[in-house]
Amino acid sequence: MSEGTQSVQRSFRLSARTIELLDNAASTSNESRNALAERLLAEALSTDQHPLIRFREGAAGRREPAIAGTRLLVRQVVAQLKGAGNDVQSVAESLDRPIREIRAAMSYYAEFRTEIDAASRWATTIEEAERSRWEREQAAFT
Repeated sequence: MSEGTQSVQRSFRLSARTIELLDNAASTSNESRNALAERLLAEALSTDQHPLIRFREGAAGRREPAIAGTRLLVRQVVAQLKGAGNDVQSVAESLDRPIREIRAAMSYYAEFRTEIDAASRWATTIEEAERSRWEREQAAFT
């Protein structure tokens, strides 16, 4: 296990209302109460440190960090930056976003690089599989 995923036992006192909200949310999700609490706490702590970043659920059901108020995922901004030689100005212009949002994605990436890189690898795998499926479909009808 990597350092960030190692489980540590802690005991917290939560209000009855918070427990009720957690139980209700867990009952309508595919996550256990503990997994949901872990995810929500991790997301809250991350966004507290990076206020321009919010988590959103994509079509595949994965939650990923994105620039608040946009559909722009941090991994997409990072890919653009890497492709542009880390030229923040040109990426901000090409995405039609303020520089502060691009810098927010950079800051988030600097702190959570392992997670963002893993999400990028996952997305690449999905894109390749979908492309291959599409090519097979096209070949079947030509």
